Amino acid sequence: MTSLPRPSEKRLQKELLSLIKDPPPGVLVDSEKAEQNLSIWTIYMKGADETLFAGEEFQLQFKFSPKYPFDSPEVTFIGPNIPVHPHVYSNGHICLSILTEDWSPALSVQSVCLSIISMLSSCKEKKRPSDNAFYVKTCSKNPKKTKWWYHDDTV
Repeated sequence: MTSLPRPSEKRLQKELLSLIKDPPPGVLVDSEKAEQNLSIWTIYMKGADETLFAGEEFQLQFKFSPKYPFDSPEVTFIGPNIPVHPHVYSNGHICLSILTEDWSPALSVQSVCLSIISMLSSCKEKKRPSDNAFYVKTCSKNPKKTKWWYHDDTV
């Protein structure tokens, strides 16, 4: 078990239980690992049917700071299959405003998963962000330290 402050720990336990009992379609949390370490979760996600990512499987890693839920989780795609999407860099970093400046404590792991599924589902063309090579070479390991420029919400 991690040494998170009591309010963060309580909130995460509640969210974990909710995600186990009533996950969004195509989402599965590795509950055993999450219960062992509440501050790092692995979530498995399937691309929605009738989308460019149908049948594909992805892994997300959620890292929670002691300030959660007042501080957003650090969320990245991990593993061998990182989606080719205009808002997902080849290192797994995701350009999604609710993960940084539009975060609210009212959001949850479940709502983040739904937003990522929605982002993937609305994609019209599999391609990397135009600055992928530069970004991956120069970015911090923590995507929350990136000053994202949200300019295209059409993909």
